Amino acid sequence: MGKRDELIAKYADDLKNKCKVTPDMALLTKVTIGCGPSIYDNDASTVAASDKEELERIKANFLIKKLGLTDGANLMDGINAAVDTYGKSERNKFRAVFYYLLVKHFGKEKVYA
Repeated sequence: MGKRDELIAKYADDLKNKCKVTPDMALLTKVTIGCGPSIYDNDASTVAASDKEELERIKANFLIKKLGLTDGANLMDGINAAVDTYGKSERNKFRAVFYYLLVKHFGKEKVYA
């Protein structure tokens, strides 16, 4: 099992145990691959949910550019919903898991089809 496969297994475990979500493994794999090399970097592999600038970057670069969503208050609502699902007290929110939650929240699975 390669490093990426180990990380995907770890992300699936987070989805099951921390988020109480049964992961779609094919989608999780595609979202993880879409994160690129950031998943291997300790700092870049996690989301600092308390950092407003980071959340704005996620909104601009992932939700608007990658998923093709239109800017609006609903985007930050979706980000907040993902934070709530992951757990506000959960310090290490993996980027791939966070993005997976956003893809599911906005029903944008087709982007990864």
